Amino acid sequence: MKNILSLTTPSFLVNLDILENNIKKYQTLANENSVQLFPMLKTHKSSEITKLQIEAGAEGVLVGTLDEAEAVIKNSGVKKVMLAYPVIGDSNLDRVIKLNNSCKLFVAFDNEIPATELSKKLKTNKISYQIIINTGLNRFGVSPEEAVNLFKSLQKYENLVFKGISTHTGQVYGFSKDYIEEITKKEIDIMTLAKNLLIEVGANIEFVATGTTPTFEQAIKSEEITISRPGNYVFFDAIQVALGAAKEEDCALTVLATVVSHPSEDLFILDCGSKCLGLDQGAHGNSLTKGFGIIKNHPELTIIGLSEEVAKVKKDGDTKLQIGDIVQIIPNHSCSAANMTRYLIGHRNNTVERIIEVDIRGNSRKRILD
Repeated sequence: MKNILSLTTPSFLVNLDILENNIKKYQTLANENSVQLFPMLKTHKSSEITKLQIEAGAEGVLVGTLDEAEAVIKNSGVKKVMLAYPVIGDSNLDRVIKLNNSCKLFVAFDNEIPATELSKKLKTNKISYQIIINTGLNRFGVSPEEAVNLFKSLQKYENLVFKGISTHTGQVYGFSKDYIEEITKKEIDIMTLAKNLLIEVGANIEFVATGTTPTFEQAIKSEEITISRPGNYVFFDAIQVALGAAKEEDCALTVLATVVSHPSEDLFILDCGSKCLGLDQGAHGNSLTKGFGIIKNHPELTIIGLSEEVAKVKKDGDTKLQIGDIVQIIPNHSCSAANMTRYLIGHRNNTVERIIEVDIRGNSRKRILD
């Protein structure tokens, strides 16, 4: 088998030992706290990695697209699927109804219009839904008080069955690690209030779902949280390292690159660019990282700029790096990086073991004539 250093560059690598350990660690933590795990699949978009999560004990999955849902039901043996966002439009709702016939599906609402349209198409069939609660990201979701009004409005649709509430505290990525505890507490307090207000008006709440990787370990300790939906934990990345959610040695996904030029004393050029690493320097309005990724074992190097296919690297201090050397880069945002390729190269002890297909990206199947 090949050593990873003999691969062409750029290449997308996954350390299988680290990947499997991350999956096991989060599943164990969820089990110990009696919380069901519904991993968010947009991080890896891979049926194979989904199977590893399900085999480890995940109860179901959270998806960001209908493509993801269709693929994992077909290829990964998934029985329970949550949609992260509201869906509307005739063709999209037709796909939702078809999915509902293939698995236990939970659609998501934060307003009545998609619910009305879906109810019309369902006719006598039934579907389960969750109400999205806004816990500070201010993207999707309603306040606890608005959730009560929405729940009451949706009661007239007999084919829509209320099951629970959910949220995503993505605003955590806009702060430093010093704010994680505060954000997590706010998340739990708002979800608890929403739950109690809904119970007061007769709602039967089967689950309270939250989930981001940085808040995971604290949130699951709450007795109010019954489902957690982290995604990034399978790979981790430089942003998670900056937030204190992981260490560099926990990062499973790296980009392999070669030094192809040394145009000045303090500048090197790598053969990977924004089409490998993405341009994230910190999500939701804050820069938590230094440069555009972490070059492993080279703290003296910073990726200061990206073109589409090359990276500019500046050195600060002595380095032994020279033209022809190969390096591994931990992306700032592994979700974006993994979506740049059709496959990942799985390795152990620097030896290539297998190819992992990234098979559930957007528009992964032509459906124009469906």
